[in-house]
Amino acid sequence: MKTLINGLIFDLDGVIVDTAKYHYFAWKKLAKELNFAFDENQNEALKGVSRMQALELLLNFGNIKASQEEKRLWANRKNRYYQQCLSNLSQNDLLPGVLTFLTKTKERKYKIALASSSKNAKTILYHLKIENYFDFIADGNMVQESKPDPEIFLLASDGIKCPPNACLVFEDALSGIQAAKSAGMLVIGVGNSKVLSTADLVISSFDNFNLTEAEAYFNNDSSVSG
Repeated sequence: MKTLINGLIFDLDGVIVDTAKYHYFAWKKLAKELNFAFDENQNEALKGVSRMQALELLLNFGNIKASQEEKRLWANRKNRYYQQCLSNLSQNDLLPGVLTFLTKTKERKYKIALASSSKNAKTILYHLKIENYFDFIADGNMVQESKPDPEIFLLASDGIKCPPNACLVFEDALSGIQAAKSAGMLVIGVGNSKVLSTADLVISSFDNFNLTEAEAYFNNDSSVSG
């Protein structure tokens, strides 16, 4: 049965750009101000969760008890540090092949949306100078539930007026893949095929990848491999 793909939905961090180093810098700076050490191994636990969840984990590492007001102030401080780092972003920070892929898919008249849990998504797209490629941006300011809940993907598909079963999602995290599949969408994992095995197809990057290959794959063309 032919699969008709009309809409493309992208996660942001780890798919289009990698700002993990900036998150780490901001959390590490906050930890230093709170008088405890924080390293890259501990930082792995903070990836893919909300800002407040990440703060709770950070405070646990430092054995720090705090009031809700203190937590709110510290989370905001961390975000300021992170936003200061984002001002240094440019198109040079786009992951390999992303700009070419966005350009080609835009030329083919696909509807393109972003579905990112980041509340800084629009700022990041602005600094990367790619905001005009997107017909709709769904970010963490617009949803109540985090991935793996499908809310943000359903919002994105509604934003580009494309039914979920005609949307193809690009994700780098298992929680995002689960969310997209729960929304009834096809998913291409971007990264390690062993880690992202629940995706419908996995690519290592957008470098030398084109959508025709994906369409052939989803239409059961055995000549295309994942």
